[in-house]
Amino acid sequence: MTLEENNPLVSVVITTKNEEENIGSCLRSIKNQTYRNVEIVVVDNFSKDNTPKISKNYTHKVYLGGPERSAQRNLGISVSRGKYVLYLDADMTLSSEVVKECVRLCEERPVDALYIPERIVGEGFWVGVRDFERSFYNGTVIDAVRFFRRSLFEEAGGFDENLTGPEDADLDKRLRKIGNVGIIGAELYHNEGRFSFKKYLDKKTYYSKSYSLYVEKWRGDDADVRKQYGVWYRLFGVFFEGGKWRRLLMHPIKTIGVYIIVFRQGVVYIKWKLSAKT
Repeated sequence: MTLEENNPLVSVVITTKNEEENIGSCLRSIKNQTYRNVEIVVVDNFSKDNTPKISKNYTHKVYLGGPERSAQRNLGISVSRGKYVLYLDADMTLSSEVVKECVRLCEERPVDALYIPERIVGEGFWVGVRDFERSFYNGTVIDAVRFFRRSLFEEAGGFDENLTGPEDADLDKRLRKIGNVGIIGAELYHNEGRFSFKKYLDKKTYYSKSYSLYVEKWRGDDADVRKQYGVWYRLFGVFFEGGKWRRLLMHPIKTIGVYIIVFRQGVVYIKWKLSAKT
């Protein structure tokens, strides 16, 4: 049976909060997919702007939920109907072949969940550096699958609503334990606007509130956790493994920029570790 004959429904679940500047682009990119059997579900966290109104121009499935993304995503997936689920943030857009490529891989191969290469877009030098940095993470333990079979998601127990920030990594670990994962070539784009170190580090600091819960859940000696929260892998391993170090040599200015970002992130991790000990 060909992909066109089977044509399984894909549910795209987007979480939003005050995203009127981004949500239209996100939803248009879903409508412009070459794969057509898609339903869109938006779960809004009680926005004060026009996010829900804009969303209703693209789908009638607009819900209110919170308090955080994990609960929003669980709600969105629970009311969706697709054989497959793709979850996105409102500031993300899809290249036109993403859904088609995901469905084809899962239908034609023994694959249950997929990583989607992420590009960082926006304005200024530091956005280019962030894009370069993010390219090293695709398909690694610092990444997380975004497309999966609903049955696998349900078997895994959904997103852990106690976590905000590490919930993607947590779900990724549980899905990898019970299913086969892969990666596609088509990309998604994450719009970070004009990069701000303060905004970026404030977000990391906010997410750090859940780091201890995640580490405790999986134990600090877990191989993935050691990489995700260990100095060696975050500073060197992820950039050097599989011959990726050659790209660092080819882009020395961006490499310096990456290490400025990574070291500033490291300050957040150090503060978290110190607070976890007190």
